[in-house]
Amino acid sequence: MILSKRPDIERFLRQPDAGVRAVVIYGRDIGVVRDRGHALAGKVVADPNDPFDVAQLTDGDLDADAGRLEGELAAQSLMGGRRLVRLRLTSDKGGPDKIAAEALVRHAAGELNPEAFLLIEAGNLDKTSALRKAAEKADGAAAIPCYEDEPGDVARLVRETLARDGVGLNADALAMFVARLPKERGVAKVEIERLALYLGPGSGVQATPADLEPFLGVEPEASLSDAAADAFGGRLAEAQAGLRRAAQEGEAGPAAVRAIGMYLGRLRRALTLAKSGASLQEAAKASGVFWKQEREFLRQARSWNLDELDRLQPEVLAADRACKSAGAPDQLIAQRLALTIASKARRMGL
Repeated sequence: MILSKRPDIERFLRQPDAGVRAVVIYGRDIGVVRDRGHALAGKVVADPNDPFDVAQLTDGDLDADAGRLEGELAAQSLMGGRRLVRLRLTSDKGGPDKIAAEALVRHAAGELNPEAFLLIEAGNLDKTSALRKAAEKADGAAAIPCYEDEPGDVARLVRETLARDGVGLNADALAMFVARLPKERGVAKVEIERLALYLGPGSGVQATPADLEPFLGVEPEASLSDAAADAFGGRLAEAQAGLRRAAQEGEAGPAAVRAIGMYLGRLRRALTLAKSGASLQEAAKASGVFWKQEREFLRQARSWNLDELDRLQPEVLAADRACKSAGAPDQLIAQRLALTIASKARRMGL
């Protein structure tokens, strides 16, 4: 079964069909895949992180033991009742794809533990993928493709996320903010959360375009963009010099942190697209990298990985928040963040 229309997907995520034992959620936008995976996992078991009811596997587990997935699907819950087996595929290797497909077919046919639910989250599975074919054809299984959000989807995400924090945007401000957001949902959600912090959670503010101007600002000056690139390239002295130059040009610490966050977002989007099958050069272009900076950007993209970038993201958010505290040494905060990033880059060989 294929679920490709939004109403059908949302209905299924709210109330999964009783006859479905296995679901494959896949697509280029890993943020959407993860969101839908989390939503479905929460409907299958009370606590998706409970080690007694949930088994979490990756490509590496299948490479190490080809029978591990079927073994987990055959096992009974230690606490009794429903069991969730959650597999995350992040590589495009054929081995794990084939192993997962074979296990899905057996499980969907009822050959393993009928109380187990198989949830697989993957990148962009093409039409030749054995796993994708199996999920589309097998009774008792479903395939959910995920595409990049349309502007209307992004606007809804912004409204719903801000509403949970008791703030909002008027129609003009919403259109302005959505137009500036990156397409990849994971990066976009970070920017929305940053906006909620800026507006003040629980304040009831309904912001206008004028309210957003200090937050969005303009594209960072060349010195800030260069400083961010130097930091991610492991060139600390150059990054610090760029930040000092930007300060002399009137760019404060929050603008420097924002430039670093934007650069991290470009790297993250490029690596996400590359993991989904695009070439790094195509991914760089799609991430808005100017051709003159492409060579250096590609050099960095070959060394950084999504796990490292995800570990950096909270530090960027913390620096952004700290810069906006009254009396905070914002320039020092930005320089310390650049030092952290450059040090990580150097350890990775950049």
